[in-house]
Amino acid sequence: MKRASSPDTGDTPATQEQIRGKIIDAIAQTMDLYGANYSFGQLYGVMFFEDKPMTLEEMKQHMNMSKSNMSYAVRSLMDSKMIMKLDEKQERKDLYVAETDFFQAFQNFFAAKLQREIDVMLGAINEVIPPLSEIILAKETEEEERQLCLKDLHKLRHGIDYYSWLQQFVDGLRSGSFFHKPIEDADDVATS
Repeated sequence: MKRASSPDTGDTPATQEQIRGKIIDAIAQTMDLYGANYSFGQLYGVMFFEDKPMTLEEMKQHMNMSKSNMSYAVRSLMDSKMIMKLDEKQERKDLYVAETDFFQAFQNFFAAKLQREIDVMLGAINEVIPPLSEIILAKETEEEERQLCLKDLHKLRHGIDYYSWLQQFVDGLRSGSFFHKPIEDADDVATS
C-alpha cells in the first residue's frame, strides 16, 4: 500500500498522526463555519478518533486547555449531542465519547442549533404580537403609526409561517426522514 505524502512537506510520507491532524483541523474549521468554537471542534475531532471513552483530564492533556474552558467545551458539545457522557465511570471520573456517525452528528448539531433559533424567535414574536395588535386597534393610535404597526404585524406573521416550516424541517431532521445513508465498503471509498 502506498503511503500518502505528508500534507506539510509533500515529499516525506505522512504519519497517521499527521493525517488525523489534518482531519481534526478540517472538522474544527467546519464547525467554526457553523458557529461552534474552533477549539471545541478540535476537541470533537480528537474524540472522534479515540477508540475509547475519555475523561476530562485526558481531554485537557490532549487540548492543553484550562479546566474551566474544557468543562465549557464539553457542555457545549454535549448540548449539541456531538459527545455523550456515559453512565459508567473510570476511577470515579466521568467518561465521554464522541458521536462518530457523521449523519447522526449532522442531525444532532443542526437540529439543536435550529431548534434554539425557533424557540428564541417564536418566543419573541409571540410576545410582541398582542401589544402590537393593541396599538393597531386602539382608537387613540394615529393612522401613520397604525400603518407602520400593520406592516410590522404582516412581517411577523410571515416570520411565524417561516418558523412553522423550519420546525417541520427540524422534526424531519431529527426523525432522519431526509437521509438515505449510502452503503459503501470503506475499501471502495479509499480506492476511489
